[in-house]
Parts: sequence; structure tokens; C-alpha cells
Amino acid sequence: MSRNDPVRDARATPGREVLISGAGVAGPALAFWLNRYGFTVTVVEKAGALRVGGYPVDVRGTALEVVRRMGILPRLRDAHIEQRRLTFVDGEGDKIASVDPYALTGGVPGRDLEVRRGDLTEALHTAVRDDVEFLLDDSIDTLEQSGRGVDITFRGGGRRTFDVVIGADGLHSRTRELLFGPEERFHRYLGHCFAGFTLPNTFGLSHETVVWNTPGRGAALYAVGDDNDVHALLNFAHPEPSPDAFRDPQARRDLVAGAFADAGWEVPRMVAALREADDLFFDKVSQIRMPRWSSGRVALVGDAAYAPSFLTGQGTSLALVGAYMLAGSLADRGHAAGFAAYEHQTREFVTVNQDQVGEGDATLLPGTARALERRNDMLRRLSARPSGEGRAAHSALVLPAFTSRRREP
Repeated sequence: MSRNDPVRDARATPGREVLISGAGVAGPALAFWLNRYGFTVTVVEKAGALRVGGYPVDVRGTALEVVRRMGILPRLRDAHIEQRRLTFVDGEGDKIASVDPYALTGGVPGRDLEVRRGDLTEALHTAVRDDVEFLLDDSIDTLEQSGRGVDITFRGGGRRTFDVVIGADGLHSRTRELLFGPEERFHRYLGHCFAGFTLPNTFGLSHETVVWNTPGRGAALYAVGDDNDVHALLNFAHPEPSPDAFRDPQARRDLVAGAFADAGWEVPRMVAALREADDLFFDKVSQIRMPRWSSGRVALVGDAAYAPSFLTGQGTSLALVGAYMLAGSLADRGHAAGFAAYEHQTREFVTVNQDQVGEGDATLLPGTARALERRNDMLRRLSARPSGEGRAAHSALVLPAFTSRRREP
């Protein structure tokens, strides 16, 4: 940025100390912008190290402008994954159709990004690591607001007071629980569970995804490049489990294996790999929908406030855009008016992207034989179409240029 940019000219103001819980995508992105606006930022992360690897994520529409303004777009362009083909097969493994991935996802060739999650988090961390305090292997234990700020007790035993606290700690946010109560109040279950893991690429796949479906079940193999591993995803319809029903890792593996016990194609090999996987991630397919995203001096951002589910492909983009909007609003107006402005200006963008879930559900998880056949007919027609031109929802928010008028929190 140029020297006369109002962000670069911001100076730290006493009393503007912010704690961010979570060092995934939303947390470091928010830390970047708050630091530019002159805040003193601490990020606490329960993991002992920053996450590497992970399933590829998309950066589209408005979020592209966020990473451009952050100065990390060239690095992400270098890390871009060029997925060349998306193939769907039936229950026996016979090909239904191959489509251009952009035509299905609504992405724009040559503009939108798909990168390994670890590449994105590393780029975000690199952009802030010299200016922001990171507390790894720790988390918020208690949170109490008072006239002087937010008193925090950490699980590691430390105690500190911050002027503002932001929960960027994901779908199962501890900050949200402390602030607003149990997750069940805001959790919208979409009828499916899923398991993600990696396994050796013995399938001959390169820069492509293959998706298998029967009614209510889906399996996908995604080869990012010519690497030795592929990402695997198993999705299946299931009544909503209780919050603690599958805390036992073995119970999760048994549940997934049982759901795919009679499956064909490559699914038996996937289930066998799932049994041994050391990177298994299991969860419900769900959204977070809240009537408000803040209370007092505490606010939420990203999945903690408005997880859209992986079916939309917009979780990362919402996190990046939300972080930009929250930081700018807080810098412009202070915490009370700033939190209100953040929600007022961002909620419509969030809602229109969350509402895309119907499109993803029809494509990835058709629940009946009739719905599956309709989906297959759509894919056959789509295979003859050119690449996508972008969905309006992805660019439904034009980023404001915040003036960074600094006020006391």
C-alpha cells in the first residue's frame, strides 16, 4: 500500500487491545486488518501448532478483493490448484458424465482460486506473525464482561483483560457457547454426516475429482495434483446425532463403515483406509444461523457466527469477507456501533450464500432415486456447456473503503 493510505497511516491507540480466539482462516485475516488499523492483537489457538494440509478450499467473488488488498493474492495464485475434470459415476462405478468443475461450482476460470487450506493459512500467518501475538496450545476457559473490558481466564491458567474479544473459533465455537449458550440454539442440521481423510493415490487420478452416488450416500476422491495422496470424502444421510453421540473415534469409524457396508465402486477401499486414517475428520453437515453476532464487547466472525456448510463452498470466502468487514467497522466506530455496522452491512451477503445450500445438496447428496436421476440428467446437459460465469451470491457485497477514524472501544 502507498504511504498515504489511511490504513498505513493509522497509529496505535492505548486501550485498543483485542483477543481473537482461533487461528484458522477468519482469525489471522481479522488480526491482519486490526493490526493495520492500529489495534494490539493477540490470537489464541487451542492447537499446539498451526494447521497444515487439509482439504482444498475456494476463494471466490468478493473474497478475492480481500486477499488482493491484503497483498497475498500473488502468493495464492502461485498455490492455485487447477482441477481439470469432475466426473460422476453411478452405484456400479459406470460413468454418468464429466463436467468442467467451474460449470458446476459457479467459479470463474482464470479468476477464482482453489488452494490447499494449509497454503492459505500459511499465507495469512506469514502476513501477521511479526506484528501479532500468538498463544498456541491454549484457549479461553472463562469470559466475563465488565465496565473495564472483557476478563479472560485461559485454560493454561493465565488471566488477562482485553477491550474487545472476537470468536473466530469455528463451527463448534467455545466463544459462542460462553456468550450465547449451547450450540443447539443456532445449529441447523442438513440431514447428513461426513468423514474426510487422505489415502494413497492408487487410483490413477490427477487434477480431478470423481464422485460416486446412490440415494442418500456420496463418496468422492479428489486428486489435487500428481501427489501420492488423494483426499477422500464420505457423506451419508442420517438422523441428527446428539452432540456427544460420537465422541468416541471408534464409534465414528463404525458409523461411517456401516453406512457404506454394501457400497460398490472404490468405496470398500475407502472404508478400509478410513479405518487406519490418522487424519480423519468427522462432523455433521450443518449451518450456524444466529439472530445477532455480538453482545457487549464480544463478537463472532466466520463459521462461529455463520457457517454455511461445505455444500456451498463458501465458508472460506465468508470468513475472509467477514474479517475485513468486522475490522473496518470496529476501527471506524468503536465496538458498540462497529459491531452493529458489521452485522448490518454483512448479513445479506452471508444469508444469500447460506441459501445456496439447496444447489449443493441437489448435486452432491440427492436423497432419493428420483432426485438422483434428475441430478444425473442435469449433469449430462451440463457436460456440453462452457465453464461457469460466476454466481451472483459470490460477489453480492462490494467492499467499502473504511476511513479508519479511530475511536476508543
